[in-house]
Amino acid sequence: MAALALTGGLLTASATTAAADPETADARVEVSADSYTWKNVRIDGGGFVPGIVFNRSEKNLVYARTDIGGAYRWDQADREWIPLLDSVGWDKWGHTGVASLATDPVDPDRVYVAVGNYTNDWDPNNGAIMRSTDRGATWKTTELPFKLGGNMPGRGMGERLAIDPNDNRVLYLGAPSGHGLWRSTDSGATWSEVASFPNPGTYVPDPDSDNSYLTDEVGVVWVTFDERTGNAGSRTQTIYVGVADKEESIYRSTDGGATWEAVPGQPTGHLPHKGVLDAENGLLYIATSDTGGPYDGSTGRVWRHDTDSGAWTDISPMSEADTYFGYSGLTIDRQDPETIMVTGYSSWWPDTQIFRSTDRGETWTRAWEYGAYPNRVDRFTMDVSSVPWLTFGNNPSPPESAPKLGWMTESLEIDPFDSDRMMYGTGATVYGTEELTAWDRDENFTITPMVEGLEETAVNDLISPPSGAPLLSGLLDIGGFRHTDLDRVPEVMYQSPYMGNVSSLDYAGKAPDTVVRVGSSETGQNIAFSTDNGANWFAGSSQPSGVTGGGTVAAAADASGFVWSPEGAGVHHTTGYGSSWTASRGIPAGARVEADRVDPDTFYGFADGAFHVSTDGGATFTATGAGGLPTGDSVRFQAVPGKKGHVWLAGGSGDTYGLWRSTDGGKSFARLDGVDEADTIGFGKAAPGADHPALYTSAKIDGVRGIYRSDDAGGSWVRINDDAHQWGWTGAAITGDPRVYGRVYVGTNGRGVLYGDTAGTTDPTDPEEPEEPEEPEEPGTAECAVAYEVTGQWQGGFQADVAVRNTGTEAVDGWTVEWSFEDGQRVSQMWNATFTQRGGTVTASSVGWNAKLEPGASAAFGFTGSWTGANRVPETFAVNGAACAVE
Repeated sequence: MAALALTGGLLTASATTAAADPETADARVEVSADSYTWKNVRIDGGGFVPGIVFNRSEKNLVYARTDIGGAYRWDQADREWIPLLDSVGWDKWGHTGVASLATDPVDPDRVYVAVGNYTNDWDPNNGAIMRSTDRGATWKTTELPFKLGGNMPGRGMGERLAIDPNDNRVLYLGAPSGHGLWRSTDSGATWSEVASFPNPGTYVPDPDSDNSYLTDEVGVVWVTFDERTGNAGSRTQTIYVGVADKEESIYRSTDGGATWEAVPGQPTGHLPHKGVLDAENGLLYIATSDTGGPYDGSTGRVWRHDTDSGAWTDISPMSEADTYFGYSGLTIDRQDPETIMVTGYSSWWPDTQIFRSTDRGETWTRAWEYGAYPNRVDRFTMDVSSVPWLTFGNNPSPPESAPKLGWMTESLEIDPFDSDRMMYGTGATVYGTEELTAWDRDENFTITPMVEGLEETAVNDLISPPSGAPLLSGLLDIGGFRHTDLDRVPEVMYQSPYMGNVSSLDYAGKAPDTVVRVGSSETGQNIAFSTDNGANWFAGSSQPSGVTGGGTVAAAADASGFVWSPEGAGVHHTTGYGSSWTASRGIPAGARVEADRVDPDTFYGFADGAFHVSTDGGATFTATGAGGLPTGDSVRFQAVPGKKGHVWLAGGSGDTYGLWRSTDGGKSFARLDGVDEADTIGFGKAAPGADHPALYTSAKIDGVRGIYRSDDAGGSWVRINDDAHQWGWTGAAITGDPRVYGRVYVGTNGRGVLYGDTAGTTDPTDPEEPEEPEEPEEPGTAECAVAYEVTGQWQGGFQADVAVRNTGTEAVDGWTVEWSFEDGQRVSQMWNATFTQRGGTVTASSVGWNAKLEPGASAAFGFTGSWTGANRVPETFAVNGAACAVE
């Protein structure tokens, strides 16, 4: 689910490589700044969590690592995750990819992360070890002489970074790319290669590929210590290391890392994803797969090695002939080492699988079994009411379910202090339970998201219309959301159609209820429209021939038409909602397109340093000849709301890198002095007394990288973030809020959407305290009837149909049906009606085409929802405030 190679060329072109010091503390640059508070727009999760690490000596000290979104520490009091790497800046954006994490069992205040996003040329910087003595509040950094791959194949294997439990000054790091095994003896300040280690790992995901992402060696993948072979203050003598090599994958040192040998009798033919040692009983467990993951893997085995006798035992939960996945997610119950668990991490269909043994792997039970096919019997109940979008809006047929137990489940850990608590990472979230031992009593237990505070979406686009929802987002992997409440998790991502990767959004400047989005989808539907501010969507009835992806899209100011520049086809335009498309003339394929916010006939395009304008609704474009503009694909521009012909443009590289402004429809542009680099531009509500919208940009101004605001059309700037809030790369999207002065939304590459408010911000959309309600009048005689039927129900979810009938003698022009759920059910998606839900009360309203009901006529709508415990049918309904008969 993570951004596999997120705009790698763009990032490389935009980032500036800093001179590398062997050790650097956080930089502190004093810049005049407004006082801002920052919070995430809540999505909760949204990306792959390849590592969860419990501290072995302090209860409730838990860390999670993500592949592109940094590291987190669990806050038990608030039951949420605290981000730890928000201080990573633009020049070191790759350090938000965490290849491994280690928490010190001797001094729990110490924590280490091995950081770096890619081992190929997508990331211009080498990897680093970051170390903290205050649980991740502050960091010091040691640069490494090679790259690390927090977002590379094999990132779910591990942990690569390990601390000697007897002498915590000693750390080991397994490196990729043939760099072998590395060691520090001074608590991570300096590192050197262990020259005696014999095997750097030869496995390559796809050696014949033309894609450098797949051709690097995965390397040395985990390190574990036998703490029985050392004493406090002296090095552990016996160390085990796993290597991505199918012939010799497990190595051992019995002299504190001086010499090494392949462990005799070890299995071959697979890669060791995890290696976990039960030192109490001298048992080393290995989970293996035929590939490095985290997406793939079609076979695997689980092994138990008796380190005293040297015996190897295949304890796999299934016969090799029956497996279609690899094993990972290996863990031991430290309170009861007889109990171990492992995941079938690469089982995508119908679901992931989790196995549990209470006798060292002699026998196993499964999280779910098949009943009478296709039905299945689950040991668990999934409760995703706190993150309802995890159903993905799906209602699959058995044996699939929504939500799924997971996928890419490479991290699973039992709390070393609490046998009932387990956490595991998936491609979209962190799940967990605090009722785990119910499994052994054949009792059902509940799994819930344990992900609040961990925000890992990668953002492509953001829009904040002047009315309706304050924010709509376009995201990689999970499409995007209509955010009606910034501090509440949305019910479901965009549907009808669902696009996993939404690349561009736009609203009509004078008719903001009309919204368009484009992206990539498995169904081949790459464009969708909404006429109610993104609450409901419908797919375009056609699209240009050859479209392979979303590209960019623009809506005419009056919603009369659209211009689309998709991947795989040239720029096209349409009137209405895409019933037919006509190729635009005079503009190259791949151009970025935007619309003038005032003139519905005017559209703009940019490609290869040339600015193009259309004044006939996108039918023809003409290059304006404006000179001095940047080239390349790292340029973004926006038209100013309320000002015809005003355009701001940001981007570039080298000497032609900055921010430009046009007030004549792109005929000419002026570059702003003092803006060294700029990558995004957005507009928000004007400052009091100002006549130009507030400007927002991710830029370098006067030599300092940051997020900036200008209240005087670029005459002066104020930095509104600080060195503790940088979030790596922020070059994809930014927008202000047109209704709230000072509010800005910032898109990141793996830390979700941040929103910032200046001191004293007031939000006109915040609800006022309600007045004491008047006593309602008694309803009159019912002239309506409602039929409610549950048409399908599955574990945690259901589908229902509702029909409203006019039983009166006069036509009804517009209807609203209201009912209350007594069991806490939540509506996740509705069709043929729009809805709101407050607590258990649901209000469903007609849409344009079914609003009028003649006497005797009916209108029907349906929805999907979630339930826990019970799913009783509502007993009373009201239409337009009047109680109705129930059919």
